[in-house]
Amino acid sequence: MEGFASLMWLLHMALIVFSGFALIDAATRREDAYRAADKKTKPFWLLILGLVFVVNLIFPILSFLPIIGLIATIVYMVDVRPALRGLPGGGRSRKGSSSDGPYGPYNGGR
Repeated sequence: MEGFASLMWLLHMALIVFSGFALIDAATRREDAYRAADKKTKPFWLLILGLVFVVNLIFPILSFLPIIGLIATIVYMVDVRPALRGLPGGGRSRKGSSSDGPYGPYNGGR
């Protein structure tokens, strides 16, 4: 019985890490990338994935809520994330110059 409990604990920890990774990944993507990829909005995914993360912390893995959360996390990881990564710049927030254009830095015609 201890082996089963250890396996369930490992699965529970893996689920927490998986949902945490998805939440952090969603938070680092640009807001306009979600609209460009036509995948709901950034606040929507942050709310869903945040709730999933909290549910995974509170409820055991054999409850139905973490399983529903796992489905939502998988949808983000296999549908939304690849669509965001397919956009120019990977949908990530950039810390560039204010003179950067869509094709690189603007040098004033020099």
